[in-house]
Amino acid sequence: MAISIDLTGRVALATGGSRGIGRGIALALADAGADVAVNYNRDKEAADAVVNAIRAKGRKAEAYCASVEDRTAMADMVGSVARDFGGLSILVNNAGIASRGKGVADTDPDEFERVMRIHALAPHHLSRLCIPHLRQNARSDIVMISSVATLHNAPYGAPYNMGKAAMEALAYTMAKEESQFGMRVNVVAPSLTVSDMGNRLAKAVAGVADIHELDARSPFGRVSTPEDVAAAVVWLVSDANPYASGQKVNIDGAGFSMR
Repeated sequence: MAISIDLTGRVALATGGSRGIGRGIALALADAGADVAVNYNRDKEAADAVVNAIRAKGRKAEAYCASVEDRTAMADMVGSVARDFGGLSILVNNAGIASRGKGVADTDPDEFERVMRIHALAPHHLSRLCIPHLRQNARSDIVMISSVATLHNAPYGAPYNMGKAAMEALAYTMAKEESQFGMRVNVVAPSLTVSDMGNRLAKAVAGVADIHELDARSPFGRVSTPEDVAAAVVWLVSDANPYASGQKVNIDGAGFSMR
């Protein structure tokens, strides 16, 4: 069977799509032929730059300002995307934040609740809103951007570990529920990745000023990039993946992490 990576005619919505991993995913989906709705929360300039880059590739793109914590804003955004693009066939739940690196005994309950809202409750709510549109296609896909943190459950990160674990449980559940409608639901889990969040984590956990100081101790001589993560997403949502659903792809070289 010939391997096909052609997303022409597909419409994707990527949350947190203006920077870092989300930006890399949005651009890679467009490179493969998809039209892309770029969700962002605050950085309009960055979102507009991604939209312009996608349009320069000959694909349709629009930016949508909406916090994934705001259920009303999410509902309005999904309705707008479906109207503006004429449908929706790919959802990438990527928006995320890091926790503050405190032990359970010292974690602020408000911080815990916010991390859980963004990583667990928001993907559930947004998936629920998108499913009626996704079911209209012969094939549709949801991809959760999780983390290798769920493999190790390192100390001082309970809110993040728990939020990502809940996100993965959601993906595996939906994979079973939605297969009858032609939907594949999968998880992509990066390790430390070049991004604003990655730089903050590298400083907080490894004590380095620049994430690239970790290149030498990483597989293949470098830490992972948004493009590494995006490549897995594109493969999962394409016809090159006809059958895999309810699966997790760890983007961590040879099992590298900062634990």
